[in-house]
Amino acid sequence: MKIIRFQSDDGETLWGEVGSPTDGEARLIEGDLFGEFHVTQKTAAVKRLLAPVQPPNILALGLNYRKHAAETGVPLPDEPVLFLKATSSVIGPGEPILLPAAGPGEVDVEAELGIVIGRRVKNVPPAGALEAVLGYTCANDVSARDWQIRRQKKQWARGKSFDTFCPVGPCLVTRDEIPDPGSLRIRTILNGEVLQDASTSDMIFDAAAVIANLSKSMTLLPGTLILTGTPEGVGFTRTPPRYLAAGDTVTVSIEGIGELTNPVREEGNL
Repeated sequence: MKIIRFQSDDGETLWGEVGSPTDGEARLIEGDLFGEFHVTQKTAAVKRLLAPVQPPNILALGLNYRKHAAETGVPLPDEPVLFLKATSSVIGPGEPILLPAAGPGEVDVEAELGIVIGRRVKNVPPAGALEAVLGYTCANDVSARDWQIRRQKKQWARGKSFDTFCPVGPCLVTRDEIPDPGSLRIRTILNGEVLQDASTSDMIFDAAAVIANLSKSMTLLPGTLILTGTPEGVGFTRTPPRYLAAGDTVTVSIEGIGELTNPVREEGNL
């Protein structure tokens, strides 16, 4: 099932099921998406797609792809490397990524498979971890490299958490439609040029291992968004580096989910 969160013609925010995120209307979902819900026969026109989840926490991984670790010159980690990303950074499809007025000149993109947790879990074993998943989505872990690496002395949270730095969407695909999240093609396309083109099979820690590991240190609440790391090809590792500029358009594409596209603007110049 492909689930979208959207704004209808009359301004309501609704949940719906679609055959494709580009459908012009959705069948409405009633109930609790993280409990009991059902798809009705009622439909509504989709005026604007919103981020498919409003997460209570965003848990993000660094260095979870072998080739990305190699391109950064960092040894493979022994366990998932976690950082937190502000929930206020979430935006939906089509919303602009804003280059902050605070001064970052090195804003980079990271295509990531997003996992949305469907029920409260703690200390879940890897064998049962995927049962806690509601579904999967595309995410872009936008990163201000100058803040991440130099200005904050390699404390990542601020450089990863500027407003608009977590595009998510275009839909949430339930786990039954993606039986193997470890074999999906994942790409970043910037202004029509493919920058990242890899497979989630290059992950160091697969989805089940990540969920199990993170649940050891904190309770994973329903709606928690886990960003599972990015593959090789990010801008700051290129020669010369490739950073976002106002006027760019960036797309994260993941097999079986769809395409998440966002324009790039300067903050305060919408």
